[in-house]
Amino acid sequence: MSAANVLLADVGGTNLRLVLADAQHGVDHASLVSLRVAEHPSLEAAARGYLRAHGAKPEVAVFAVAGRVEQGRAQITNHPWQIDCTALRALLQIPRIKLVNDFAAMGASLAALSADDMAAIGPGLPDLAAATDGCFAVLGPGTGLGATAVLRRGGRWLVMETEGGHIGFAPQDALEIELLRVLAARFGRVSNERLICGSGLLNLYRALGEVRGEPAPALTPEAVTSDALRGDVLALAALERFALILGGVAGDLVLAYGAWDGVLLAGGLIPQLLPRLRGGDFRARFTGKGRFGATLERIPSAAIMHAQPGLLGALAIASMRAEVHHCGATAGDCA
Repeated sequence: MSAANVLLADVGGTNLRLVLADAQHGVDHASLVSLRVAEHPSLEAAARGYLRAHGAKPEVAVFAVAGRVEQGRAQITNHPWQIDCTALRALLQIPRIKLVNDFAAMGASLAALSADDMAAIGPGLPDLAAATDGCFAVLGPGTGLGATAVLRRGGRWLVMETEGGHIGFAPQDALEIELLRVLAARFGRVSNERLICGSGLLNLYRALGEVRGEPAPALTPEAVTSDALRGDVLALAALERFALILGGVAGDLVLAYGAWDGVLLAGGLIPQLLPRLRGGDFRARFTGKGRFGATLERIPSAAIMHAQPGLLGALAIASMRAEVHHCGATAGDCA
């Protein structure tokens, strides 16, 4: 790959981030742009405008999208965009395109992260530089709740595309049973994503207000967070419960994936939640796994603090430092 002949895209339900890169010099930070998904009719239109503005003609592109990739197509889970690998290749005139789940790209970032890119939550940091084989879980709340398993085998990084954020919510105490009752009346099935993401925080806040019989005036997740910082009791309780449930979900994914080498939290909400995650509630629920409690106590957890881990992971995929494993006929390669 020659200089700046790689296009990387991190496609979420709210924002689209685009950047040019090459394998030798990495990401061209001056070319990084963040666009609002709602302001563009399609991914093709947004990417074509970006390439035209930068006078770029990349040979390779990796599109990390917030949805399940199947047969080279994806539907953004929390937005109407439908993405087709073949259409992207034809419209953008890029010879080789890879379409992957956004949290597969997040998981692939482990191949390039250093200790300086992580902040410990509990004892120690996951050892990403070890020569031995290992397994890690990566999850994070953003517009939705992403999750993936990352394997290190013989020096290779293998990333599993999963939709682990849509595992059903399992209440752990009397209050959470009541919260589930309220949310089930609204949604029917209640997945972890219904509580643990941006809109999930708002769902949690409103359900908590209903259970307590208290007004819940905040209209956005950002308002819940700012009200909590000002000392609002209901908003603060919602954030505390958010951290508690996130810890439980993280521990469950460790058990489900066999991620005995550590769990990493990613996503836009994590840096602002870090003080609360370190306050004890997250690790209390993370380790509260009955007969496996002692095992979970030894497993490190950390927050990914790199500014653009999804794009970092997309570059690792483009340069073959990490491979995305597709179960069944779900490959998103288009060449």
